[in-house]
Amino acid sequence: MAGGTDLPDELPDRLRENMPSAAAGEKALVPHKPKIGDTRPAPPPASDGPASGAGPDGSVDGAPGGAADGEAPRRRRRRGRGRGGGGGKGGGEAPGDVADTALAAEAVERRRGRQRNGRPVGRYLMCVHVGDGTTQIAVLEGRMLIEHYVAREDDSQIHGNVYLGRVQNVLPGMEAAFLDIGTPKNAVLYRGDVQYDAEDVEEGGPARIEDILRARQSLICQVTKNPIGHKGARLTQEISLPGRFVVLIPNSSTYGISKRLPDDERKRLRAVLDQVKPEDHGLIVRTAAAEATTGELQRDVGHLLRRWEQIEALARRSQAPALLYREPTMAVRVIREEFNPSYRGVVIDDRGLYEEVRDYVASIAPELSERVEFYDPETEALPLLERHHVAEQLHKALDRKVWLPSGGSLIIERTEALTVIDVNTGRNVGRSSLEETVYRNNLEAAEEIAHQLRLRDIGGIIVIDFIDMELKHNRDDLMRVFRDALARDKTRTQVFEVSELGLVQMTRKRIGEGLLESMSSVCPTCEGRGVLLDSRAREAVERG
Repeated sequence: MAGGTDLPDELPDRLRENMPSAAAGEKALVPHKPKIGDTRPAPPPASDGPASGAGPDGSVDGAPGGAADGEAPRRRRRRGRGRGGGGGKGGGEAPGDVADTALAAEAVERRRGRQRNGRPVGRYLMCVHVGDGTTQIAVLEGRMLIEHYVAREDDSQIHGNVYLGRVQNVLPGMEAAFLDIGTPKNAVLYRGDVQYDAEDVEEGGPARIEDILRARQSLICQVTKNPIGHKGARLTQEISLPGRFVVLIPNSSTYGISKRLPDDERKRLRAVLDQVKPEDHGLIVRTAAAEATTGELQRDVGHLLRRWEQIEALARRSQAPALLYREPTMAVRVIREEFNPSYRGVVIDDRGLYEEVRDYVASIAPELSERVEFYDPETEALPLLERHHVAEQLHKALDRKVWLPSGGSLIIERTEALTVIDVNTGRNVGRSSLEETVYRNNLEAAEEIAHQLRLRDIGGIIVIDFIDMELKHNRDDLMRVFRDALARDKTRTQVFEVSELGLVQMTRKRIGEGLLESMSSVCPTCEGRGVLLDSRAREAVERG
């Protein structure tokens, strides 16, 4: 969590008062008035430079001036030492603005990504296929499919939507309340996700949910988990509105910076966050904010604040249940969360969606807009997913058996309560010893299991039966490799050590239905059991 006020390393400590703020942008538009002791004329008005005081990246800087003013800070420092306190009030840009402008130019150039022979280069590729009523989004690393999303044109995928819900009933024994949000099944709000004012609750121990909520009460809440099977959606009252660089937490004191950023970048962003953080609202800086400038963060925060004001205004004039804010389409959401210079492109085979995504990327990351491409299915020889070998990899991902490179295999079985993965040596007979063969087979399986969990979007409790190993250091190596492989998955996971039965237990956060459920339906004959009773058994059951 961030909360300090340290300045970035590239700025002197005495410039603490010169850091640009939201109000400083307006003052910078006033031409500088010459003062006694200045050795050069005042700089020209801001209108002579970029429009509206915008820097190269479009951000509003603290003072006008260009690269030619780079000597100003040094001259002011010499005058300050010679004249006793005159430094920092001369003409030209403030040193903080020079650093911010230089950072903006370097950051924009780096965010353009690498190119080779005029073509974008990157580790990942995103393919978006629009079909009848569904949109498929495939993410490839090289040629290997690592993630796949399916979006349907129905009300089942509502994760991130904000609703004005009405409390239907409160269940003290479950420490939960069921709310009507306008979906076929009531959504559930647990005690830990309820926000309340302690002054409104009578004293005498921790507040119970029946003391906070009452039937027919209206609440603004957000969906944190899609409805799955017979279960309704899960709600929270702690709203989070994600932007390109930050996440706004309305009416909260949450304040933090992504731990995936390096320490020096976190230190720089901590100083910027002190300027852009709105009052009475929390803010979390995302990993995508690396090298983002003050102006970019200010615009992102301002956009999210306007969105929250619109949600509140709509809630005041609406009657529960009502939808207050709908998350954008799946393609736009994935691009908002994932798209960066490491992607060599986003290929879309629908003209309407292509134009929507291209305009969205141009608004949030114009330096990457050229990496959004249209794939015309009428002129191309193969469909998009076949062209990039996605279809055949999807077919394998829907099978219960997965082959390993050495000849071993995985068996993946899903149940209502948990997912079980069995590791087998199969055709892998090894060379030297049984322990070495099992060790190598398990390492391969650990890498492939992490890939399959991510590709199939398997969540909940997962139990893995690796092949038993006698040596403790081999088991330690297995857990290290497995955790390293899971670290590439952005979905939160928790892994426990090998149990006395030789099993590895883990959990993976579940947000929606997995790949198998999104691309299949339950068999009406066996009702998903996978077996059919023979005629004699059916007759016995019917007679009984």
